[in-house]
Amino acid sequence: MLWYKSWLETRWRFLIGLGLLLCSAAGGVLSYPYFMKLMATVPMPNLPGRLGERIHEAVALANTYRGFVWSQWFRQNLAQTGTLFAILLGIASLFSRSSGALFTLSLPASRKRLMGTRAMTGLGELFVIAIIPSLAIPLLAPAIGEHYNAGDALVHALCFFIVATMFFCIALLLSTVFSDPWRPLLIALGIAIVIGIADQIFQLPFIGVFRVMSGESWFRDGRLPWFGLAASAAASAFIYYGAQRNLTRRDF
Repeated sequence: MLWYKSWLETRWRFLIGLGLLLCSAAGGVLSYPYFMKLMATVPMPNLPGRLGERIHEAVALANTYRGFVWSQWFRQNLAQTGTLFAILLGIASLFSRSSGALFTLSLPASRKRLMGTRAMTGLGELFVIAIIPSLAIPLLAPAIGEHYNAGDALVHALCFFIVATMFFCIALLLSTVFSDPWRPLLIALGIAIVIGIADQIFQLPFIGVFRVMSGESWFRDGRLPWFGLAASAAASAFIYYGAQRNLTRRDF
């Protein structure tokens, strides 16, 4: 019953997120030939400073299909949209007064089990959102005469999942603090935006959160960002423990 209740709460967020990301992945693959034709007709702008460097890097990455997929999908679309849905899946209205938390907590199950069931359901859905659209890329690549390694897709998707779990747990924690879904959503999004800005400012290749999420070191050097992944997993465990403790002590 607890699993089913958690599924009912999150099913539309999960299905919408999966559908959007599948369409985004498929659209990115199928639009690649048209993108390359457009690039061939547009002159390269000669802009000074950081902006010029970023434009030249984006063009250089897009010259290869592997670079295009990583820059457009794993570094941008999946990282940004996927993080949003990680937060949405983490928001647990099961624990809010407006959704009948008193009934939920009156069920013959401990609060620890309630939290664990809700977390496992959301993380299972997040895992599917990370893996399925990413694997659609190597499956669709032959349709445009290209090839993308399925192993690379899995590595990048797992990097995303491990780091996105941290944002999921932040939303879960905030759901045990506030009785409405809007404040957890806005605060968690604010945290993600601040972290993204910090990544751009400090340019830390092995510990920058979104750089680890996109698997940048794997793309560039074939090395997994073990430190960043371990730090993200540890942070997720710590935040989840805080959420569990907060739910246990909360007086509804």
